[in-house]
Amino acid sequence: MPRDFYVVIERDEDGFYVGEVPGLRGCYSQGRTIDELLANIREAILLCVEEGEGDAVPEFVGVQRVALG
Repeated sequence: MPRDFYVVIERDEDGFYVGEVPGLRGCYSQGRTIDELLANIREAILLCVEEGEGDAVPEFVGVQRVALG
């Protein structure tokens, strides 16, 4: 059965894209491009799910920007 996972993507100080899957503890990867990151994170998700990390996936609610000042 297909499953969807959300990926939070940031760019680090070296210009790499870093992705983390909030619903899978310790599931993250990086890439020089978004396409490379997405290919790498798919592999990471498969590994996390195979190891049983994806058994109890919490519901992803979203990301909210909070402005200060």
